[in-house]
Amino acid sequence: MTQTDKPDSIAGWNHVPDVPIAVSPFFSWPPDPRRMAGWVAARWLSLAENSLLVGLALICWTWLQPSLAEMETLALGWIAQIWLRNTILMLLVAGGLHLYFFHHRKQGDRLKYDPRDLATKGKQFSFGGQVCDNMFWSLTSGVGFWTAYEVLMFHAMANGWAPVLLWSDNPVWFVALFFLTPIWISFHFYWIHRALHWGPLYRLVHALHHRNVNVGPWSGLSMHPVEHIAFFSSVLIHFIVPAHPLHILFHMQHQALTAATSHTGFENLLVKDRKRLALGTFHHQMHHRYFEVNYGNLEMPWDKWFGSFHDGTGAAHEKMKTRRKRLGR
Repeated sequence: MTQTDKPDSIAGWNHVPDVPIAVSPFFSWPPDPRRMAGWVAARWLSLAENSLLVGLALICWTWLQPSLAEMETLALGWIAQIWLRNTILMLLVAGGLHLYFFHHRKQGDRLKYDPRDLATKGKQFSFGGQVCDNMFWSLTSGVGFWTAYEVLMFHAMANGWAPVLLWSDNPVWFVALFFLTPIWISFHFYWIHRALHWGPLYRLVHALHHRNVNVGPWSGLSMHPVEHIAFFSSVLIHFIVPAHPLHILFHMQHQALTAATSHTGFENLLVKDRKRLALGTFHHQMHHRYFEVNYGNLEMPWDKWFGSFHDGTGAAHEKMKTRRKRLGR
């Protein structure tokens, strides 16, 4: 079904996914065990971002990670190793998605939300065009602060300043932390993001990210350095909550790399006309276009609770326009 065939669709999009968009069923009443099981299965028991990122963290921990003993002392060698690894990961994920979807157009416009191309010029961009601008901020400040937080956490763990959780300490909690991490990131992201939409902070900091009305993979981590500091600070919870370095890798790679995948601009990766890997999130794509909706993500229903949720339906769109008129915007 195309966007124009959908009876409750909103205009101006090349593709609209199935609506209404649903938030996590774990915050609904009465409980719906079937929906809960489906939600977990879609994110963990199939080819999905969370399961892929656990595998990536394991690979990095096994072959691409300095030992805790080495990280006990700050040294340029192991810090550069972590920075290089993170740079390569960002180039592979954001760069690979951009080449596939936008440069080589392997999927054409199928499942592409916004009908427009990425901007090739514009006064709002510091480096000539949208992609170059996004790449600069992602690879300099973005990878820089991603690396800095990892260095901080690993150095603190190596010196006993942050508690370390071993598999032998509590296997159940060790596994549970992987499932709980995206929920904590969601909680943290909503409040940081909501604060960044406060007038002065928006103008000084968050406006850089919102240069991207139409988004691509490099847009996700294209932020002001102050926003990077706030965005990645969710990992600091592990100065209180014990974790293994493997959890730190998963946490930081989840934040950095899903910023790229969630801004892909396409709903899914098609292989032989079948959806194989969920990518760009429509509810966040709407945030970039409509600005005052969907500050959080779907793991926690803050937007529903505070009246800023746009579920992609025509009814929600009319409600948003009415609210704007009432506020004189």
